[in-house]
Amino acid sequence: MSKQLEVNFAGITFPNPITTASGTFGSGLEYSEFVDLNRLGAVVTKGVANVPWPGNPTPRVAEVYGGMLNAVGLQNPGIDLFCERDIPFLKKYDTKIIVNVCGHSTEEYVEVVKRLAEEPVDMLEINISCPNVKEGGIAFGQDPKAVEAITKEMKKYAKQPVIMKLSPNVTDITEMARAAEAGGADALSLINTLTGMKIDVNRKTFALANKTGGLSGPAIKPVAVRMVYQAAHAVKIPVIGMGGIATAEDAIEFLMAGASAVSVGAMNFVNPYTTTEIVQGIEEYMKQYQVERVTDLIGIV
Repeated sequence: MSKQLEVNFAGITFPNPITTASGTFGSGLEYSEFVDLNRLGAVVTKGVANVPWPGNPTPRVAEVYGGMLNAVGLQNPGIDLFCERDIPFLKKYDTKIIVNVCGHSTEEYVEVVKRLAEEPVDMLEINISCPNVKEGGIAFGQDPKAVEAITKEMKKYAKQPVIMKLSPNVTDITEMARAAEAGGADALSLINTLTGMKIDVNRKTFALANKTGGLSGPAIKPVAVRMVYQAAHAVKIPVIGMGGIATAEDAIEFLMAGASAVSVGAMNFVNPYTTTEIVQGIEEYMKQYQVERVTDLIGIV
């Protein structure tokens, strides 16, 4: 891959700015039959917790116009199996490894971050859209004081750069971005899913057992681009942009809005080749418009 696509993200060199959005790519094993993982800037893993999580009752996914709702509930096999199986698998490839971390309490996050300190992974992405059970179930990412506090705790124990993944379900995204930066975050990623609901009018009940779920897919892209633009301009740390990316043009929009890298999520389910098609599409765009380096596109609007 040409050096033209390289980005330096919080001190880590990505071969290109295309990454996978957490929870849409597993740890890459299933997708490796379709996608050459060496062609990706980084693989962001599904969220991993200190112990296995069973996730939510089914049904937990539903299609909606322009996207999907999910209430999977971060089902995952826990950090022990992850370290034993998933990290060795990803180490076979020439891509960066970003581990998404979740927890119900600060202590649970800390346990995972401490465990990963000795593992050969490149970065940590902290999912603060999880409900904080000790604080009545409000997500960490919905209170700026909680964002700053949990960021500080992560930085205390992390040996890798820390990316804080912001929730869009807030009044002012810049307040959350600044709070993470104040807590010492090395980078931000956004947006996580928007809370939505679907009702099955024939069954006269909720489409998801959980009632609400996270909306992702092309429907959310304009909201995501706006929030990435706001966040990137509010802080000095780099940003990974995501939300509804389906094409190279979509990815370039996020770069122009100020993101230094992007993540592809829901579209992996529609077309498992999306990520590598976007890498190729960006190369073609750069040729067409005589762009020397992909970094020349970052934040140009």
